[in-house]
Amino acid sequence: MNNQHNQFRRRFLQLMALGASGLAVPRFSQAGTASFITKPIPSSRERLPVIGLGSSRTFNVGNDPLGLDNVAEVMRHFFNAGGKLIDSSPMYGSSQTAIGYGLKKLAKTKAVFSADKVWTWDHDESPVQMEQSRQYWQVDSFDLMQVHNLVAWQQRLQTLARMKQQGQIRYVGITTSHARRHEELEQIMKTEPLDFVQFSYNILDREVEARLLPLAAKRGIAVIINRPFQRGELIDALKDKPLPDWANTIDCKSWPQFLLKFVVSHPAVTCAIPATTQVAHLQENMAAGFAPMPDAAMRARMIDYVEKIL
Repeated sequence: MNNQHNQFRRRFLQLMALGASGLAVPRFSQAGTASFITKPIPSSRERLPVIGLGSSRTFNVGNDPLGLDNVAEVMRHFFNAGGKLIDSSPMYGSSQTAIGYGLKKLAKTKAVFSADKVWTWDHDESPVQMEQSRQYWQVDSFDLMQVHNLVAWQQRLQTLARMKQQGQIRYVGITTSHARRHEELEQIMKTEPLDFVQFSYNILDREVEARLLPLAAKRGIAVIINRPFQRGELIDALKDKPLPDWANTIDCKSWPQFLLKFVVSHPAVTCAIPATTQVAHLQENMAAGFAPMPDAAMRARMIDYVEKIL
């Protein structure tokens, strides 16, 4: 009994340390299991789980009944594990329709934090596109609407600001997946009233640590991270490499967990949105949303180890 008490006490102290660093201290259920770590959206203080769900490529299943049911099953495990934010775009084929199918089947249209994008150069088309996206999702309104890849961002941000003021959306954001657009994105972040920004970041692609992540923290902008696995290339490169023994100290049992904990432990990152079609991979990813998280010294050690073995 003393042993069990000491283990619980050590775990509790670890979680209290996380709370001091800006992460939500996970609550324990009656079963003694910790709940998902969350971080605040700076503009509202609403909290989001640090692991979200992307849909690029993975949810583009067309009208295939088996594909749609598989998407719904992945989403079911996502919500059951404590997930909330799902991200999509008109650019992702039939992904929006698949998400809507899953949300309706699971009765989660009001539980999801819905994050979508507007992606058109045609000013007149943008409201039509956003409304079509809403209908595909089968939600009353979007929580977050983002300008996809900076396309016509001046006009789109004006439209989104009006929509937010009128209560049609809750948050305004902008995205890019391309490092060549970071300089332009930096200027937008300095001057525009954004709630969210989304860009790529992983243990090897760390350019955003120098300017974009510190700027987001300074300006009070929530950060969504896409491509935490380099679209799977990082996992493929690491799958035959040994996970270091010391990864156990942050409860990492696999490379995906190692890579995700590195990303979401950055103080300026709000959440990451890995995408998958497999329930087992989803569960593995979601396990990265629990304490303990790496501190600055551990993050440096993680970088050093990965760079040495690749």
